[in-house]
Amino acid sequence: MSLRVTIDEIALFERPMTFRLPFRFGAVTVTEAPQAFVRVRLTGEDGHGATGVAAEMMMPKWFDKNPAKSPGDTITDLRTSLATAAGFYRDGAREPETAFGHHARVYPRQIAATSAHGLPSLAGAYGPALIDKAIVDGVLKLKGLDLAAGLRANVLGLDSRLTNDLAQEDIDSFLRGVTPQPRVSLRHTIGFVDALDALADEVAHARPRYFKIKLSGEVAADCARLRALTPAIEALVPDFATSLDGNEQYDQARLAELIAAFGSDHILSRLKSRLLYIEQPLDRAATFVTPVAGADDIPFIIDEADGGYDAFPKAAALGYRGVSSKACKGLYKSLINAARATAWNRRDGVPGRWFVTGEDLTCQAGLAVQQDTALVACLGISHVERNGHHYVDGFGAAPAAEAAAFAAAMPGFYERQGDALVLAVGGGALPTAPLFTPGFASGAMPDWAGLAQIEDDAYVA
Repeated sequence: MSLRVTIDEIALFERPMTFRLPFRFGAVTVTEAPQAFVRVRLTGEDGHGATGVAAEMMMPKWFDKNPAKSPGDTITDLRTSLATAAGFYRDGAREPETAFGHHARVYPRQIAATSAHGLPSLAGAYGPALIDKAIVDGVLKLKGLDLAAGLRANVLGLDSRLTNDLAQEDIDSFLRGVTPQPRVSLRHTIGFVDALDALADEVAHARPRYFKIKLSGEVAADCARLRALTPAIEALVPDFATSLDGNEQYDQARLAELIAAFGSDHILSRLKSRLLYIEQPLDRAATFVTPVAGADDIPFIIDEADGGYDAFPKAAALGYRGVSSKACKGLYKSLINAARATAWNRRDGVPGRWFVTGEDLTCQAGLAVQQDTALVACLGISHVERNGHHYVDGFGAAPAAEAAAFAAAMPGFYERQGDALVLAVGGGALPTAPLFTPGFASGAMPDWAGLAQIEDDAYVA
């Protein structure tokens, strides 16, 4: 039932977003960043056309943490990734292909071209990830299907050509079983510079049960902060659970020291009993050098190290049990990794041993948070990190009419707070039913006239 389409237009745009408070992750503190938008126009083999759209933040110093590059350099690289991908998708765009077929045609060329210009694979994959989402939106609109129904029917044509470790039946079996979560609980991010005395207000507002605590890589500082956070969160949310995010800031020796502290400190041992997993403690390259320390005792997942279709199997061989889903890394990779986890759990007879988590790269109100939440729901993930509503005020710089259009298209997903429309986080979870209308959870269009166009002169192929 897959649909073949030609690509008639790809247009790239951006909008600056100013944060309402600084966000510290890894070694960088972000106060503003641009959000990228993609618009594609497609034609199906029956001659009918549709417009697909998508959006993602261009976060500095996450896709590439090379210390020789400034935050501005890494944003420029993401624009280059987008422009390069647009050029590759346009090459051969008049040949009818499935949505995944267009991706498979472009992806190897994109990674090779951007790598030759100094972009790591995670940054190189950003362009296809965003364009793919827009293509998926258009294909689902042409078929009159929402994301879940489209995945069950595999209208995108997802196959195993980029993942030889998986049988096609593993992919097909996973897709046939897609049943979206009706609600996805929020996992509240506590950035490394977030004020602890503001935590009570945040909990009162969003009522999260799940948390994600950023680590700095300095063992003494991290342990002291976790000792302060643990009783504070216990008092506010007695049944809380949390993940810890290393953002590539640890090495094996310091990681072993941190793990040892969980066993020797009575407060940290309480936190350990609430610990879901530790995310990406090691540098992405070091991840694949030696087995991860402490993996027998605590689940570890990769995030920034998830730079290619072979990353999860390589990490699993070294003791990692999970991998993050972020739409900015590629929805097909998320789907493939979820199919892997399902197949491996069936093989091992241990439900939940292998898993995919829902993480965030400051998904903004509108297209980005809607599409990422729909993807997470289809992966069967029950809670997801959501921080765009925390670090950016509502729809940020988007015009009021644009915000109103998205809110009207997604009833119950947003709410009015004073004069602003904001994500409806007050119940501690996001309802997903509004996201499952024809298309990839888009519902409305950005104000294209108010966006700056990203020129394709950055095309590097």
